[in-house]
Amino acid sequence: MKREWWIAAAVLLLDRAAKLPASGLPAEGVTLIPGVIGLRFAKNTGMAFSLLNGHPWLLGVLSALVIIAAFLFLRGKKIAPLPAAGLMMMLGGAAGNMIDRFITGYVPDMIEFLFIDFAIFNIADAFLCIGCGLLIISLLFRPQDWRDEHGT
Repeated sequence: MKREWWIAAAVLLLDRAAKLPASGLPAEGVTLIPGVIGLRFAKNTGMAFSLLNGHPWLLGVLSALVIIAAFLFLRGKKIAPLPAAGLMMMLGGAAGNMIDRFITGYVPDMIEFLFIDFAIFNIADAFLCIGCGLLIISLLFRPQDWRDEHGT
């Protein structure tokens, strides 16, 4: 998995760059594509769909523990490219949101779907979902990705 670490780094950098100007968005938001997508700043002190709202340090510590556990479990393992890319996207996204929780006490969200009543989210959240989707695709449709070096 060493060659995929750049994906986690790229996701983290993209997330950080997108969050920097987010707090300067006007309160009413900005429409990018009318009726489809816009930008509006929101402070999320919880996790997905504001679960555990108001406990950013707890979520930050939990994020750090999950990242460390995943690193310890996955280091040295041979993982196929598709699930490895998904895992690195999830790692970059988790790291981006964890950093925000520790630095500001909230995660800045700014991407808003205008055609559906859905949570406002950020780049890290998007890559967490994309990475999870890649893992699901790999698990369901690519069993060869999950065989160990002995073929079982």
